[in-house]
Amino acid sequence: MNIGQVLASRANLQGEKIGFIHNDVQLSFREMNDRANSFADYLLQQGIKEGDKIGLLCKNNEHAVAAFFGASKIGVITVMLNYRLQIPELNYIINHSDMVLLIHDTVFVDVAKQLSIKALHTQQLQIIYKEVAREPIYVTKNHEPILMMYTSGTTGKPKGALLSHINLQAASIGLSHTIDWWEQDRFLMVAPFFHIGGFAPLITNIHVGATMIFMEDFHPVEAWKAIQVHQITTMMTVPAMLAFMLKTYPAVKTDISSIRNISCGASAVPAPLILGFRQLGIPIQQVYGITEFTGGVSFWKESQHKEKFTSMGKPVMQATIRVVDIDTKESVAPGVVGEIVLSGPQVFVGYYKNEESYQQAVVNEELYTGDVGYFDSDGFLYVVDRLKDMIISGGENIYSAELEAVLGEHPAVAEIAVVGVPNEQWGEIPRGYVVMKEGQLVTEQELIAFNKERLASYKCVKEIVFLEQLPRNAIGKILKTHLVKADSI
Repeated sequence: MNIGQVLASRANLQGEKIGFIHNDVQLSFREMNDRANSFADYLLQQGIKEGDKIGLLCKNNEHAVAAFFGASKIGVITVMLNYRLQIPELNYIINHSDMVLLIHDTVFVDVAKQLSIKALHTQQLQIIYKEVAREPIYVTKNHEPILMMYTSGTTGKPKGALLSHINLQAASIGLSHTIDWWEQDRFLMVAPFFHIGGFAPLITNIHVGATMIFMEDFHPVEAWKAIQVHQITTMMTVPAMLAFMLKTYPAVKTDISSIRNISCGASAVPAPLILGFRQLGIPIQQVYGITEFTGGVSFWKESQHKEKFTSMGKPVMQATIRVVDIDTKESVAPGVVGEIVLSGPQVFVGYYKNEESYQQAVVNEELYTGDVGYFDSDGFLYVVDRLKDMIISGGENIYSAELEAVLGEHPAVAEIAVVGVPNEQWGEIPRGYVVMKEGQLVTEQELIAFNKERLASYKCVKEIVFLEQLPRNAIGKILKTHLVKADSI
């Protein structure tokens, strides 16, 4: 199969249904498929062929959808670019990926002029769409790569993860067969396309025939308004989005009766957010996802077990999860912490120009995630840390995520990141970097005492540093390596 067939099939099944809404633009599935075909024809006329790469520097809009599906139909690989990156970072990806053409939103005209690539802005695509083209003959299929997404690069240069037609199809099946995802849904597309948490829902919504409402830039008040205006039923978010929405809802108080649930991923969702939305009558579905697994790995939802909201739930359809001993790589019993290993048709097919890293990550068709976790006796997955974030103090393994979860419960703590810092006596000790809630005060000693009341003393943070904000990368992940280096903060 070719992922372009998903759009063509949906256009054939429900051609007149409105599938895409962006401000005043409303497009049916047939109109979007026609645009994709016209764009595919344009690429062929430009001499761009199977295996070539094009880049998308686009926010969530109809042009990004048409360009991706049009390219897919003729085997052209799309590279999703994070528009929050700086010029040198974008140029690195452009040069590393060997892309031959960049499609960008008009708002990025000035950025494109500084990039080392031939560029076409989306305003020009309106002309291309007018050229009616036939459905292309699909030239790539199955395990051939069609999408390249660069990892966030929290350690070193980002790597280009290659995702295939089958990967994307399997991801959409995994999502739509694990949580309630309906043809009648009206999905608010606010997670950016350059993140797998934004792109996998795009494929899934077309797969099931749901209507998408595009939001180019997240703003909590505008999100609440969109929910009322467009009768949104579901959406995909990250925890920071949920936090802003929960904070602003009392002032907005829009009609939220249409919302059935909200999914949230990228990092663990703090319990106060899940419980806060529960009070609003909105269930949160927590997802554990990885780019190299084409998105969702597992979901927790209330219908599985209402009170196990600190877990990541159970594997998505078609996914298999093992937890293995970090040294022996043998499967461990429930309750025993180890590395999380994944298998299934969602496992990515390569890192571009980096076969060595791919061979390290994928062994015997299993993806070694570098995440540490365990299963409980009921088969619920708990993710406790990244292997690289694990702190070894006096020979004991300490999981920073466990400390973060406990300290995050303190009423004065808005954000917390725990890292290991060198110590002559113990090798490493845990240090917490804390952003306080507005108007709240707490001392280092109070937080350490709070920690010791809830965890064994050897695990607890030994130092606290207060910050105005935590350093983050372009998709909002905390850069712990920056904290480790910032001893002078």
